[in-house]
Amino acid sequence: MVERIEAHFERHGFGLWAVEVRGQSAFIGFVGLAVPSFEAHFTPCVEVGWRLAQQNWGLGYATEAARAAVTFGFGQLSLEEIVSFTVPENERSRRVMSRLGMTHDPADDFDHPAQPDRRRHVLYRLRAGKP
Repeated sequence: MVERIEAHFERHGFGLWAVEVRGQSAFIGFVGLAVPSFEAHFTPCVEVGWRLAQQNWGLGYATEAARAAVTFGFGQLSLEEIVSFTVPENERSRRVMSRLGMTHDPADDFDHPAQPDRRRHVLYRLRAGKP
């Protein structure tokens, strides 16, 4: 995984950041921006994503770090849009997406081509200049 993250940074100049809780934990997961490697109706695109250790869920870390990634994407990278996606039942991630100001249109939902069972995913979008 680390090699893939480093290769993404080399290729695109951005990627997933390690997340730490100062004074508590050296590594609780990752958050950042990535270019999905699959084709879908909304690609090419840049995705904001996160994965944190379960004991750190519900503490605001994903929202705080994702907000920093979105700010970086719009400010430093001059992106016009950032997306995020997950399975419909992942309510925690969907709440993070909503807190970031992302919007969901059911017409954008898709079957993830990289998933073995092609599970349905919901797509959220955020345009530059939005909250």
